[in-house]
Amino acid sequence: MSLVVGIDAGTQSVKLVVYDPADRRVLATHGQALELIARDDGSREQHPEWWIEAIRACFAKLDPTLRKRVAAIGVSGQQHGFVPLDADGKVLAPAKLWCDTSTQAECAEIMDGVGGAQQCVQLAGNPILAGYTASKLPWTRKHRPEAYARLASILLPHDYVNFWLTGERWMEYGDASGTGWLDVRTRQWCKPLLAATDAQRDLSALLPPLVAADASFTLSPIIAEELGLPRNVRVSAGGGDNMMAAIGTGNVTPGVLSMSLGTSGTLFAYAAQPIVDEAGGWAAFCSSTGGWLPLICTMNCTVATEAVAKAFGFSTRDGDTVMAETTPGANGLVMLPFFNGERTPDLPLARGGLFNLDLNNFTRANVYRAAMEGATYALRNGYDLLQAAGMGFDAIRLTGGGSQSAVWRQMIADVFALPVEVPAQAEGAALGAALQALWALEKTGNASADLAAIAREHVQLNTALATYPDAQAVAAYRPAYRQFLRHLDGAKALYAERQPASG
Repeated sequence: MSLVVGIDAGTQSVKLVVYDPADRRVLATHGQALELIARDDGSREQHPEWWIEAIRACFAKLDPTLRKRVAAIGVSGQQHGFVPLDADGKVLAPAKLWCDTSTQAECAEIMDGVGGAQQCVQLAGNPILAGYTASKLPWTRKHRPEAYARLASILLPHDYVNFWLTGERWMEYGDASGTGWLDVRTRQWCKPLLAATDAQRDLSALLPPLVAADASFTLSPIIAEELGLPRNVRVSAGGGDNMMAAIGTGNVTPGVLSMSLGTSGTLFAYAAQPIVDEAGGWAAFCSSTGGWLPLICTMNCTVATEAVAKAFGFSTRDGDTVMAETTPGANGLVMLPFFNGERTPDLPLARGGLFNLDLNNFTRANVYRAAMEGATYALRNGYDLLQAAGMGFDAIRLTGGGSQSAVWRQMIADVFALPVEVPAQAEGAALGAALQALWALEKTGNASADLAAIAREHVQLNTALATYPDAQAVAAYRPAYRQFLRHLDGAKALYAERQPASG
């Protein structure tokens, strides 16, 4: 029987999942770590060739008999990255990533060019935040003028992987909405924002065609031979990692709230129409299913827990054991885990802080717990915005590396006072990419193939990992969360003074 492959090109690694739709099970999962170029100015970059090398390595680990059964591939990629290509399709410079905060001045310049952040939201549904693709263009013009002069094509990370796989360039609406240039209400490029980014060039000519979520393309014969795959393999439109995680967690109809605990932390939900916050409190993205995806993103999630574990000399795999004797609130410790700056709230120049230290609570266990709690509280702060807008949910569907921690699952249930469900497949973005590939494959023979039906059939929950709020812990977290918010208010006042002015 035919198999589908999901590739997730993330910040820390590339993951590959092989899924058997007939048996409804994952047959293989492989991963390859990635390096990150980090500089003191907030730059975070990777060479796109690293993603390709990692994908090659993952396929090399895959049994040849499975490779021969592959019928379709879907690609998930970290959002917002900027891959500059010349007229021959060659990469001109390292890709600036979603977590790159070096372009804050350029964000302000673009928004000022259309009349400020609020006018930006009016035009396209979103402000231009640090990390979004748009601000990376003027930064490149200033700091890499030779590359900018030769720039002929703008791709996002998953677009570049698709380009390598097929030799064709395209962009789908979900990932495109994370550039900052797409009007999410009309699903068209916003000409005023493109002009504000560079008034001297027609940037729309550098952007690839936009395609529907169910589009698919033929795998390049050269790549098929190199990877040991059949020549008739289809490559689906793909999407950003959050868009693919939505599919992989079954979040393709209203009422489901997904949370991803990865390098970044995200909350997102499906909507059948654009959900725009006039204050820009959340990202008003499109989905990679034909709908929309209101999303909260925090830039520091497992980044925080991994940094603490490294500093104290243990592995996050042992984190639950390290925290065994701690209690909700970390004995008074509060961490603002802004190691990479922050997006929600919009504080790209912020840095982390650890508060309320005394001689009794300063232990590795409490600091680790404070990091985990800080990342969780930051997501809860975003959830409060969704609640204030009238959105309600009955449960949280959890994915990402952090979901494998029993302590973290319980913490999420208690801090949000909601049950937590965990999909059986931990790699939600990679599985989502595989299921989108299955949808595209079925569409070739059945125009009415329904992604929601596919998700209902193939997204399974691990009932053994279901977690429910503990009333005593829920009560204990309330004052601890309020304490976090007080310190967050202080950080807003401190770091707002250092933000470039806009509108």
